[in-house]
Amino acid sequence: MEETGAAATAWASNAATPAPSEPTGSSADAEASADPTAVGDDEHDSKEVVLLRYFLQEWELVSAILRRIVAGGGVAQSADVHRIRSIMDKYQEEGQLLEPYLENIVSPLMSLVRSKTMELGAGTDELLDIIKPLCIIIYTLVTVCGYKSVIRFFPHQVSDLELAVALLEKCHTMSSATALRQESTGEMETKCVVLLWLYILVLIPFDISTVDTSIATADNVDGPEVVPLVTRILDICKDYLSSSGPMRRMSGLLLARLLTRPDMVKAFSSFMDWAHKMLLSVTDDFVDQFRSIGIVEALASIFKIGNRRALHDAVSGTWSDCSIVMKTNVSARSPLLRKFLVKLAQRVALISLPPRSPSWRYKSISSSLGANLSSYTAGEVYSSGSSEQVNIDQIGMCFLEEDMDVPEIVEEIIDLLLTGLRDSDTIVRWSAAKGIGRITARLTPALSEEVLSSILQLFSPGEGDGCWHGGCLALAELARRGLLLPSSFPDVVPVIIKALHYDVRRGPHSIGSHVRDAAAYVCWAFGRAYTNYDMKAVLEQLAPHLLTVACYDREVNCRRAASAAFQENVGRQGTFPHGIDTVNTTDYFALASRSNSYLNVAVSVAQYKEYLYPFADELLCNKITHWEKSLRELAAQALSLLVQYDMDYFAGHALEKLVPCTLSSDLCTRHGATLAAGEVALKLYQLGFTFTTDMQKALAGIVPAIEKARLYRGKGGEIMRSAVSRFISCISVAGISLNDKTKKSLLETLNENLRHPNSQIQCAAVEALKHFIPTYLVSSGEKIASDIISKYVALLDDPNVAARRGAPLALGILPYKFLMLKWMTVMSKLCSSCTIEDKPDDPDAEARVNSVRGLISVCKTLTASFDQSSNGGDSLYAYIKDYVMRALFRALDDYAVDNRGDVGSWVREAAMDALERCSFILCKRDIVTLRAASATGHESELGDMEVNASSTAHRLFDSGIAQDLVAGIAKQAVEKIDKMREIAIKTLQRILYHQEHLIPFIPHRELLEEIIPNSTDLEWAVPTVSYPRLVKLLQVSYYSKSVLSGLVISTGGLQESLKKASTTALVGYLQDSEINTNCEGKSREYLLSCDLLWVLQHYQKCDRVITPTLKTIEALFSKKIFLNKEGYSEFYSGLVDSVGSELKGSKDFTKLCAGLSILGYISSESDGTCTKAFSQLLTFLGHRYPKIRKAAADQVYLVLLQNDDLIMSGNMDKAQELLAETCWEGDVEEARRRRSEINEMAGFRVTTTQKSGNQETRRTVATSTDENKSYLSLVDFSGY
Repeated sequence: MEETGAAATAWASNAATPAPSEPTGSSADAEASADPTAVGDDEHDSKEVVLLRYFLQEWELVSAILRRIVAGGGVAQSADVHRIRSIMDKYQEEGQLLEPYLENIVSPLMSLVRSKTMELGAGTDELLDIIKPLCIIIYTLVTVCGYKSVIRFFPHQVSDLELAVALLEKCHTMSSATALRQESTGEMETKCVVLLWLYILVLIPFDISTVDTSIATADNVDGPEVVPLVTRILDICKDYLSSSGPMRRMSGLLLARLLTRPDMVKAFSSFMDWAHKMLLSVTDDFVDQFRSIGIVEALASIFKIGNRRALHDAVSGTWSDCSIVMKTNVSARSPLLRKFLVKLAQRVALISLPPRSPSWRYKSISSSLGANLSSYTAGEVYSSGSSEQVNIDQIGMCFLEEDMDVPEIVEEIIDLLLTGLRDSDTIVRWSAAKGIGRITARLTPALSEEVLSSILQLFSPGEGDGCWHGGCLALAELARRGLLLPSSFPDVVPVIIKALHYDVRRGPHSIGSHVRDAAAYVCWAFGRAYTNYDMKAVLEQLAPHLLTVACYDREVNCRRAASAAFQENVGRQGTFPHGIDTVNTTDYFALASRSNSYLNVAVSVAQYKEYLYPFADELLCNKITHWEKSLRELAAQALSLLVQYDMDYFAGHALEKLVPCTLSSDLCTRHGATLAAGEVALKLYQLGFTFTTDMQKALAGIVPAIEKARLYRGKGGEIMRSAVSRFISCISVAGISLNDKTKKSLLETLNENLRHPNSQIQCAAVEALKHFIPTYLVSSGEKIASDIISKYVALLDDPNVAARRGAPLALGILPYKFLMLKWMTVMSKLCSSCTIEDKPDDPDAEARVNSVRGLISVCKTLTASFDQSSNGGDSLYAYIKDYVMRALFRALDDYAVDNRGDVGSWVREAAMDALERCSFILCKRDIVTLRAASATGHESELGDMEVNASSTAHRLFDSGIAQDLVAGIAKQAVEKIDKMREIAIKTLQRILYHQEHLIPFIPHRELLEEIIPNSTDLEWAVPTVSYPRLVKLLQVSYYSKSVLSGLVISTGGLQESLKKASTTALVGYLQDSEINTNCEGKSREYLLSCDLLWVLQHYQKCDRVITPTLKTIEALFSKKIFLNKEGYSEFYSGLVDSVGSELKGSKDFTKLCAGLSILGYISSESDGTCTKAFSQLLTFLGHRYPKIRKAAADQVYLVLLQNDDLIMSGNMDKAQELLAETCWEGDVEEARRRRSEINEMAGFRVTTTQKSGNQETRRTVATSTDENKSYLSLVDFSGY
């Protein structure tokens, strides 16, 4: 370990020279850098050491690659470049983490570029092949860390200037192999890196003419022409200004550095003339568009870093060109061009104004926390002092500053920037806002007030969202720079509050999230710019609105922006009420979920009185009337959660405002008000509030008023039906007093909603009935109860499919006092509605699903309330055992399919849940009965285990039900749908490991518990996990047939991955010698063969099972299972009979091919059945479908090659030749003649053949005209 550490230290000191700022003298730091697992003190270590500690693992890989590149003089493996890029790209968001390594990466690579350029010459193609991969790595660092950080480590000797220019000329002449390449070949990266290299080199402190070796004599230096070396750079950069890639920006930066040199006056004038000419001749051509963008961007860079005196003469012409281009169509279509024009205009204005720091600027406390704390300790008070200083400065300097002459060009530019704040694109508005801030800093107080007044005009109601957004950005920039004085707060703060709630409806959506986000940015800037003294009054206004947006805004970015602004103000101002506690609650991550913000965060904040009523007003005025339905529902719930803090306010003010709104002409308003009124009433009841008579009367009249206004009709009727159902549910739980007429009206409303085709409305109506009937109708008498039950039972046979869906759910929620009157009628009708066999004319799967759910709900309601000792209870449980369980078992075999797919799986899923719950009901009854019997016989009380282990006599849940239960669910656990498999296995888990009741009489429980352990770690939906375990159930005769009937659906299915996993599991089970079948003398293969025959016979003519079963048998035959073994004659014979009956008259191409293959395998066996199978196989040589004839001929040929006993040796060659030469896909009559010849060779009776042939001939004549049509139907069915 010591040698390894020494080697690592040697590499760190030799191969990778540390940065100058990196500490090298501390041994502790060296150890921390060498050992990535060492625990260091991040707080006291230097930044470089801490970064190295967490980046060391990847740095070792990068350094090894760099060492290999430097040692080899270039990149030998292209994978090295890709590997470094993939590592660097991970730090795109945190580029500063790479800064300690930039010198160690960039310096050796650029040194290699420089040395190879000097060695090979800039004009050779070999050089480009070497430096391209190096430049790709360097440019990756530029994109991650920024060019300013990277170019610090470029070589910058004076002699490199001509070398770099020559290299740039060579790069400029090369062209890409293709414009549509998947990965960069390095041309673009090389050009960018060389341009950045020149960006550093042109800063040499010598006249460039003294460096240019092309100047022969010193006389040319003072000539009128530009230095040739500069001309070469200018020509290339001008070309790159037309590029659409990053070379445009790099060339603009290079031009800015070059043309702002003191010795480049002539070159600058030349470039400005060229730029003026190009900008005035701009066209709609895309090359001109990119050139215009490049020129304006370059000019903006020049005016940013150039000398004010040198640029002053170019101000007028540049502004003229800028204003002209701004009015062109090219500018109107290009947001990027408008952005750079705005940037250039503000730079021109800054050149025109004298640079100064205005004395009237607001002076806040220091941005350094340490300085503030030290000043506070010393007793200095900044707030009053800064405010007084501002006033003094304004009074003392006002006269002087009013005399400042502002050029007219500046006024024009300010107008342009104010117009830019209205632009349709954010990048233009943002650049204009920053320009407003920069220019205002050089204006007088009076002019700055005019600018502020113009900005505030952007917030007028007639302006669009772009104006509001641009205005907010401009106010934020003024505040950040101290140019927005506290005296302007009365005008600014109301505007910001409006912007925080800006939300304008546009059709089916709204706009304004960017405005609210920008308004939060203004509040954030206020917190950083002003003192506590000046912000105290403002904070009292802003705090409730910021928290309202943070908790209730629809968009997550607005919630987080408002929270950040609130946090900034709490940290810097400290005068927000309950600031620290609220900041901890409105956490960045807590606000990520809208529902969590509404239902948890906002409720926690609302406990403070300062925020409760603004929150309630926001919900009442804005959120329950929001355009989004889900937000209105969430707002209604959120409003009810605030009731706990002031019940009188919500019972009075809130309900008084909500009740009239339920009849509003606006759909959103009346929907949200109806929901909110119900939720508030329910919450008041739960908190123990006593409703007055007037309140109850107002709440009771809402639904009748809605019906009278016919608000269910037209657009939004469905939304209102759902809301009314929820409202009825709430007032039912709250026990609001209703008269008989209102009760009848509400019941009719719910019954209408129950018949609605929308499932959400049905569920809402059922939930309302669940509370409405027990509250208002249970005490009304048996006649009403009987009428309601009769009505819902009649709906089970209603022609309206929606009524058939809703009625079972309604029956399922009826209370015990209703059901006990006609429980047998209800359960009988539900049992008949559960299965498709009982209602073949009703293919609706949803109705059957709801019938299953309603049936089990009725069973639970009745069994939970019946007197356990009554005879009626015995008859109920007997009915559940004899009829309900039987109906649920039939529902478990529902495999109905429609255009949505396997809709029967919904019924099967509901049936599994119902069977599980019915089993627990029966077992619980058995335990109670046996305990009562033992108590009567003066025996000791039995435990659950002892009761369940007792005799099956007089048991409701007996061994037969247990076997059918496990077998039926196990069948679902091996079928093809992942979700169904997972649900079935989890159901079996609950049955096997139930905590309260042990389900008795389950055959082979130990094996089941071994296969399905009581664990949540297994991913049962994954086929490779579930099938290897569940196929072991094939060894148990109780389950094998059911399991196999489900398993063949997977092994013979269409999904290749599922087919592979299930088949592999089945074959592995057959080949596993450790599995004990518990059958003397019976092998696993033999038992499987018997079960396969059972499946073929049980599901005869059911293609859903038969076709995958035949494909499964074919797959097993292909793996030599059942073949070349004795004792399978019965299996072969039964299989041939089943295949013959299934293939007769079949049009299923897949089924026919699988059957032919099976007949071929059996014919190849030396068994008595082979002749029968071969005879059947020969009949398909005359099949009406050509492809089937061809497939049959292939099988016959293979059979003859493997079994010499089927045809005499003298005829074998002739038969094989006949099979090979005949065109079986041709004429059917010719194929049948050839088939007759083969029959004769095989020794089959000629009379039978002729009779068969005559019959077939007659059938062919009758249907010969339909042969093409039949074949077309086969092609369509097969999917070809």
